[in-house]
Amino acid sequence: MLLQQIINGLTLGATYALIALGYTMVYGIIQLINFAHGDIYMIGAFIGVAAVALFHQNFFLTLATAMLACVVLGMTIERVAYRPLRRAPRLNLLITTIGVSIFLETFMTVLKGPQPTGFPPVLKNVTLRVGTLEFSSIQLVILLVSVALMVGLQFIVKYTKIGKAMRAASEDYDTASLMGININRVISFTFAIGSALAAAGGVLVGIYFNSVSPYMGVTAGLKAFVAAVLGGIGNIPGAMLGGLLLGLAEVFGVAAGFSTYKDAIAFTLLIIILLVRPTGLLGRPIQRKV
Repeated sequence: MLLQQIINGLTLGATYALIALGYTMVYGIIQLINFAHGDIYMIGAFIGVAAVALFHQNFFLTLATAMLACVVLGMTIERVAYRPLRRAPRLNLLITTIGVSIFLETFMTVLKGPQPTGFPPVLKNVTLRVGTLEFSSIQLVILLVSVALMVGLQFIVKYTKIGKAMRAASEDYDTASLMGININRVISFTFAIGSALAAAGGVLVGIYFNSVSPYMGVTAGLKAFVAAVLGGIGNIPGAMLGGLLLGLAEVFGVAAGFSTYKDAIAFTLLIIILLVRPTGLLGRPIQRKV
């Protein structure tokens, strides 16, 4: 029973981690909480539905199509809505992210209606057994794809030129610009990567729960934000850890009989972590010279 719940929790937590990475990367560079990020996850899920229903794509093509489309969407939102306000007061930019979120939700509601849409079959769901442990092939795919994407992100950030530029920009935005780093390019790339990961999470969740809706990104986005804060906002390994821990906490809470309060578990954790360790589990205090 314990191992079964751990598998369920890791499966759910892996999807939270994929969304949380977008929050934490953007915040790490421009100190912005992009509240429209959960809706990019939602758009990715709907693009996955369209790819299967209209073009009969297989799983990997569906995943790639959704990720590529959301890369374009994320970069467009950054260029049109966020970049002109980058030097404006922080509150202006925060309100803009909320406006973009509402726009995306309303657009999909008008386009598809408010009712949930089933995800067309794209993966064969087979029950796998290892001893007394049972899990589905879809859970295995979600875990493998999520781990592969997280490892790929770590490789990009640590070992590529653009990854080094991202790390430099996260340390000191203005100094990195003075040293010749193209900040606009770095920020656009960050939004692109974050949007691609969110789209992957949307497709995986749509397949897992066989349901997508225009408002699926609201709760998932807030929970992913909690996961990013839990691990340490701005810290990439922290976002991964926070997502997995949040998924485990939610699944064990439901197993313990608190299914009515499933969504409240995430926000209870947020309150506790802010009281006990405001920087998150892997975050570190920022020293500012004045």
